[in-house]
Amino acid sequence: MQQNTHLSIDTSLCGKATKIVENYAEVVLHTTRLMAADERGLVHGGFVFGAADFAAMCAVNNPNVVLGAATSKFIAPVRVGNVVVCQASVVSEKGKKREVEVKAYVSQKLVFEGLFTAFVLEKHVLDDGCSTN
Repeated sequence: MQQNTHLSIDTSLCGKATKIVENYAEVVLHTTRLMAADERGLVHGGFVFGAADFAAMCAVNNPNVVLGAATSKFIAPVRVGNVVVCQASVVSEKGKKREVEVKAYVSQKLVFEGLFTAFVLEKHVLDDGCSTN
């Protein structure tokens, strides 16, 4: 399936969509020294969260999808050089609201999990009069 959302995202920062099928996506993030939070190579959690968010948006795969809320848990550290695989599945759909579960792994070890609430809007969120209500 073709990627229909977040087409201008910087894949070096947020990962690359490697699989998109209906209600499911995978994003792979190759971590780099630029993502380090300290001299020991701990990757800042924001990069993992960003890849997970991107995976959630790709699972919905609509040009007008936006993130409304997220709950997340960081389970294990990610180090510079690790490859993070984010797997996102739409678990519920009600009107324009989508709940997306995301799990992120390094070498099949769970490092992150989250539940993302996304909304599919009628037009782009930056268009005048657009709202998630």
